[in-house]
Amino acid sequence: MSKELIEKINILKEQKNAVILAHNYQIGEVQDIADFVGDSLGLSVQAAKTNAETIVFCGVLFMAETAAILSPDKTVLLPELHAGCPMADMITAKQLQELKNSHPDALVVGYVNTSAEVKALCDYCCTSGNALELVDSLPKDKQIIFVPDKYLGQYVIDELHREMIIWPGYCPTHAKITGDDVKNAKTQHPDALVMAHPECNEGVRALSDKMLSTGQMINFVKTSDIQSFIVATEIGIIHTLGKQNPDKQFIPITAKAICPNMKKITLEKVLWSLQDNKHVVTVPENITKNAKTALEKMIEILPKT
Repeated sequence: MSKELIEKINILKEQKNAVILAHNYQIGEVQDIADFVGDSLGLSVQAAKTNAETIVFCGVLFMAETAAILSPDKTVLLPELHAGCPMADMITAKQLQELKNSHPDALVVGYVNTSAEVKALCDYCCTSGNALELVDSLPKDKQIIFVPDKYLGQYVIDELHREMIIWPGYCPTHAKITGDDVKNAKTQHPDALVMAHPECNEGVRALSDKMLSTGQMINFVKTSDIQSFIVATEIGIIHTLGKQNPDKQFIPITAKAICPNMKKITLEKVLWSLQDNKHVVTVPENITKNAKTALEKMIEILPKT
């Protein structure tokens, strides 16, 4: 059945001049049919460079919105309309505007895991991979508001020793990972290196060997001489890591590290999306303009990360 589905998807993809993007946390068979697999911003940047007329984004809503912002001339499809991001939903544009009103001179740095409306109110966006570099580049005399991830924000504070106003949002999937999980994994695999995502809490970060975004994890493993890795992030990335490095071992930190929203897209939904143009994601022009400015400021420093 999968073979037949894949054939149909490939035929429609060619007919519609479409490109399929899959986030590292998607299920394996969806990653396997994608033209590009990666992190949310990297995928949107990549798609903007192609001559495709249609982008099928296998991820969650804010990712498809980012693709629409960076490729306003392309049709962006999200195969599962209800694939959202709980952390992105933890702050609204109204809440951020109220926070800005309370701190009118502050610069706002928004994690890319936010809605388009929130991005439009930010001065800068950042990824987990370039948050340190971006914040470090900002004027030292400026107050900074950081939204919405309190764990990534605290990681930036710990590394740069810079005060920031942090919104109390978080990723429920990464919040399930505990320091005890790291200790147990290290006990069972003493020779393995622990790679943790900055969305993890302080206890996990303190016990980990490397703090890396998903894209950084993939690049680090490729060039590392280490043969065994404990992976403290959503377990979907292990499919990519194993596929690219079949001679190395990848151990999920815990079976609990699963994002249910990232698992909602299936091959059938990708096919239906291409067949029926489901579901078109658009961003209003006034929001696109401001959000794109915040994203472009980030993209300027992205190649350095």
